[in-house]
Amino acid sequence: MANSYPRRPRADQRHKRSTVRRGRTILLVIGLLLAVIGGAWGWKLYDYRFGTAIVRNGTIQVPTGTSFDQLGRMLRDSGYVRNLKKWNSYARSNNVQGVRAGNYALRKGASYRTALTAFHYGRQTPVRLTFNNIRTMDRLAGVVSRYIEADSLTVLRTLTDPEAITATGLTRATFPSLFIPNTYEVYWTMTPAEFVARMQKEHDRFWTEDRREKARKLGYTPEQIATIASIVLEETKFQGEMTRVAGVYINRLRRGIALQADPTVKFAVGDPTIRRVLNKHLAYDSPYNTYLYAGLPPGPICVPSIAAIDATLDYADPKNAHNYLYFCAKADFSGRHAFARTLPEHNRNAAAYAAELNRRGIR
Repeated sequence: MANSYPRRPRADQRHKRSTVRRGRTILLVIGLLLAVIGGAWGWKLYDYRFGTAIVRNGTIQVPTGTSFDQLGRMLRDSGYVRNLKKWNSYARSNNVQGVRAGNYALRKGASYRTALTAFHYGRQTPVRLTFNNIRTMDRLAGVVSRYIEADSLTVLRTLTDPEAITATGLTRATFPSLFIPNTYEVYWTMTPAEFVARMQKEHDRFWTEDRREKARKLGYTPEQIATIASIVLEETKFQGEMTRVAGVYINRLRRGIALQADPTVKFAVGDPTIRRVLNKHLAYDSPYNTYLYAGLPPGPICVPSIAAIDATLDYADPKNAHNYLYFCAKADFSGRHAFARTLPEHNRNAAAYAAELNRRGIR
């Protein structure tokens, strides 16, 4: 009768099975380790692409020559980045440690990838440069320097550089006519020379064929129109009066009568705050003193506004024509003007204004 008990596996079979079990265990452990490592790496990659690096909205200017470490400290100290260690780690592991100067708008919730690559590739945000009410180049330099990296002295050196001025085809006297007051989108890293080049493009764009044709009808160049407009702007801030004031000056020029414009005397003396032009001011010898010298002064006495330029050009329209040769401020101190065709009429208006100055004690 055969033995009914199961036969025990041979020793080599038992060893083989044990080895298989251990191999499976090792593979399982390795698989788990790889899964953990892969998961960690995957999470890190996900966090780099989509995790939050920037914790508040704002704008930051990065000066030329800023290092990556300096940028990191700027972002930390300004409250844009909380975890500087993580910021540095992502930059190193993804080889985005380059920094380019510029103006950067930072958005709350932006990822490490978005923020780091913006600085690395120089994806800066344009600034809106606005200027108006500019009398002198140093004033313009001061305003422009608020919007770009260069300081006001650096800007002024370019605005007064003879070679830079000559390159525009203008003279030092007519150079202010290059600038058209407006708002322009520029980069913070724009150099002063690039600013002048941009203004020349904007000047050429502004002076359309329609505007140039009006200037030709009046018999003047764009620079001469800008000069008249600059005087108009200094005489009145009321747009409704500008074309009429411009017409007075153009009428006087056509008849060979000296302009006798008080703003040109103030410019010559170098004091735009003068409230009452006196004989000592009128005697000041300067080509800008239109009481002493007939014709237009050498150039604009300020950077004229678009409104003043267009108002001056509008005198080319026959419907705006008039015979006024004089005007003076109204005695009611409204800022508006009384216009006259004859000298006796003008003298009465001027006497009324002078009497009011005396009554108010303005010297």
